[in-house]
Amino acid sequence: MAHSNEFIEYLLELLEQTGEVKARAMFGGYGIYQHGIMFALVTDDALYLKTDEGNLADFEERQLQPFRYERNGKQLSMSYSEAPGEVLDDPDEMIVWARKAINAARRSAMKKRAR
Repeated sequence: MAHSNEFIEYLLELLEQTGEVKARAMFGGYGIYQHGIMFALVTDDALYLKTDEGNLADFEERQLQPFRYERNGKQLSMSYSEAPGEVLDDPDEMIVWARKAINAARRSAMKKRAR
């Protein structure tokens, strides 16, 4: 899949050790997927990783902010938090954080299927 966004191409390179990953344009940003499950999103060249009870504490300990957006004048947040800055420069750390986000995304998908 060709991307015009150099940042997205760079992220896909960093993430290729987790398995096949793809980026899809969405709402002015991109979703990053593995096997059809979104585990990261990118907006304004910032990477956000999927969070749940299994990995949220890692983000909170570092005071990494959740992804927020405005809708009908209200601030809403999603279960994605900003990735630590150093993961963009350290492929090994990126894989550690990405795998946790992939696992969170899988757990979330399983919960949705169970409903």
